[in-house]
Amino acid sequence: MDHDTDALHAAIDEILAGHREAFRHIVREYGLGVRGFIASQLYHLDDVDDLAQDVFMAAFENIGSFRRGDDFGAWLRGIARNKVKMYFRSRMRRENAMERFRSEVSELVEPDLEHASLAVEDEQLARLLNCISKLPDKMRRIIQGGLEGQKAQALAEAMQSSVAVVYVTNHRAHKLLRECMSRKAA
Repeated sequence: MDHDTDALHAAIDEILAGHREAFRHIVREYGLGVRGFIASQLYHLDDVDDLAQDVFMAAFENIGSFRRGDDFGAWLRGIARNKVKMYFRSRMRRENAMERFRSEVSELVEPDLEHASLAVEDEQLARLLNCISKLPDKMRRIIQGGLEGQKAQALAEAMQSSVAVVYVTNHRAHKLLRECMSRKAA
């Protein structure tokens, strides 16, 4: 975009003379280009307008350092480049701080979570053992044999029964245990 150099220099002269409203001309002329430059470098487009505003505030405060004859757009992009770098550094510091915070919280809370988990496991185990104790003798023997790692064939022989009966009885026992555990949980 070809900007009017005479209008730019007139606006700069007015700003330097204390007429702040003359800066609007610069924002109108260069705003879209600055926003586009910033947007091309950011992942979070929500931050583009904030950074563009920071760029124009810095340009306003430092307008006296602009050398006439230089490319004003390039000067603004230089300010924008610095603002984008600062943005990324700040974001990295925040993300690193958040990660350290998560790590510290995890270290502080982990023993409590482990203790709570063990308490829940102990409570569930106690409920399960209570439910097993209420099963009929044959079912209780099959569940106990399964917990000890005995094979269905060995259980069937020990109980003088068939493997099919062991499987059916085991299935019924598990159904009764699930019902018992869900009643205890409620």
